Amino acid sequence: MKILLHVCCANCTIYPVQELRKEGIEVSGFFYNPNIHPYQEYRRRLETVKEYSDKIDLRMIYHDEYALEEFLQNVVFREDERCLYCYYTRLKRAAQLAKREKFDFFTTTLLYSKFQKHEKVKEIGEGLAREYGVKFYYGDFRKGWKDGIEISKDLGLYRQQYCGCIYSEKERYLDVSQ
Repeated sequence: MKILLHVCCANCTIYPVQELRKEGIEVSGFFYNPNIHPYQEYRRRLETVKEYSDKIDLRMIYHDEYALEEFLQNVVFREDERCLYCYYTRLKRAAQLAKREKFDFFTTTLLYSKFQKHEKVKEIGEGLAREYGVKFYYGDFRKGWKDGIEISKDLGLYRQQYCGCIYSEKERYLDVSQ
């Protein structure tokens, strides 16, 4: 069985790849994250994914696109719904690629994060699966949260401090209690 794993960052890739490989699934990664800003953060995450995928012999497909304007145009005045847009665009691209490249399933490392809206990711993934005719694999990878963190620290991987978009960066670093 072959699965296309949308990869948001190297750290969130560790546990899902380990678990999928344990199940005997052939995993290929797909980096497409036009939501990550600023540009230096985007490049750093991309380079860290390249470094990690080389270490674990993970075949990767890169859609290296920094689309700040498109992201902002689609979330401005809808900031509370930005995560849904983010999930949808990345999963849609993964579903399209999975269908074109004849993968059995597609999934995402977003399912590793305890900060993501799992039910929404699952709902969007299943909807896109029906639309594109390729199955969505839902795995609750959050159980490996601590393991993935420890492994990433042991490997010395760059560990980002926010989800990716400029809004999540603001939420992470701005002290809103002032």
